[in-house]
Amino acid sequence: MKDMNGHQMEQPMAAPTPTSNGSSNGVAMGQALTLDQARRYARHIILPEVGPVGQRQLLAARVLLIGAGGLGSPASMYLAAAGVGTLGIVDYDVVDLSNLHRQIIHGHKNLGRPKVDSAAEALRDINPDVAVRTYNEPISSANAMDIVSQYDIVVNGSDNFPTRYLVNDACYLLGKPLVDGSLFRFEGRANVYLPGKGCYRCLFPAPPPPGAVPSCAEAGVLGAMCGVIGAIQAVETIKLILNIGESLVNRLLLFDSLTMEFREVRIPRDPACPLCGDNPTIHELIDYEAFCGAPVTTLG
Repeated sequence: MKDMNGHQMEQPMAAPTPTSNGSSNGVAMGQALTLDQARRYARHIILPEVGPVGQRQLLAARVLLIGAGGLGSPASMYLAAAGVGTLGIVDYDVVDLSNLHRQIIHGHKNLGRPKVDSAAEALRDINPDVAVRTYNEPISSANAMDIVSQYDIVVNGSDNFPTRYLVNDACYLLGKPLVDGSLFRFEGRANVYLPGKGCYRCLFPAPPPPGAVPSCAEAGVLGAMCGVIGAIQAVETIKLILNIGESLVNRLLLFDSLTMEFREVRIPRDPACPLCGDNPTIHELIDYEAFCGAPVTTLG
């Protein structure tokens, strides 16, 4: 089944139906769990912070993943396993042999295949409850608002600056939470941006000069690092859906795998930010390749 723009999608979940439940984690969404779902998600349901109501919230949620690469692989797999009902995947690359040491959603049999198709097949095998929508195209100023607007939360796994600024701006302008992550050699970081509480531009007001920061292909990355940061992104996304715990909002989590140390840096909203500050000057998407002085490359 394809949507009006020709994007591949599965039959959508039934519309959310609020029901009174008296639980501590909100309003039940969608249809009651089937017996098979009760068995599949039993270890979730037994958690008081989740319960059957929370599991139904997960099944009713829609999450968009930017990139089916190093971060998008583990993040999407854990979100599918958790029962997030609709997953969108944006990526226009094909599976290459050099991807396989870190992009664990793809296998040897998928070499040369579009990443979105390879990922969708794997996610449907992990959990047939999940509807998977694929976008085999670059995300750009022309399509970002249309795509992002269809989802509740965005998980960013891109590794180039034009896409990072684009996704940040689109999420802020549409009022969507953004779960961000990045990798560099043996290090990784993760954080969450909520509308009104800061954005990527508060942390990085301007992109670095072209070529100043080497890409993954140039600098390398420890494959297992993708699993660490991607799993953190999945956890933060699930927490947002369930409205539990303390998310990484205004907190930058830094991980150094060589010393096995986690550090945290506070990142307050910048009142002078041109996007989310007190007197914003950015009100629509721009030409991000021109802004960053670099072309969009593959997404992870």
